[in-house]
Amino acid sequence: MGLFVLAGLLAVAFLSLRVGGFTLVKPDTITLYASFDEIGGLKPRSPVQISGVKVGEVRRIALDQDDRARVEMDVDAHVKYPADTAASIQTAGVLGDRYVSLQLGGDEQLLGHGGTIDFTESALVLERVIGKLIHNAAVGEDH
Repeated sequence: MGLFVLAGLLAVAFLSLRVGGFTLVKPDTITLYASFDEIGGLKPRSPVQISGVKVGEVRRIALDQDDRARVEMDVDAHVKYPADTAASIQTAGVLGDRYVSLQLGGDEQLLGHGGTIDFTESALVLERVIGKLIHNAAVGEDH
């Protein structure tokens, strides 16, 4: 009976560590940065994807010297990131979680560890768009 309880506890511990993202072998990554005007709920540990394939995750989000959100990303070092790569914040599903989508460019010069992605597209905040539509409809009725 004790062995079954111990096996169950080990299984729960293993699954907890896996769900939490703990691995014994750390994948080979580089750090890239991108600044956005609006991140719309993007959080650390959010995925970074290329063509729908996860290649990394967001490590940290802070304000830069221009009061823009500076996103630090750990991404797969085996992928080549051209200097004209673009980053956009997307939503998974209609009301799902946010993630960073990278669109690789065609520049021959590559971004290395600590490189900055200059071409960014901020998150579309649905609440703000709906608010503008309602406000414009209300102003249209007044005239």
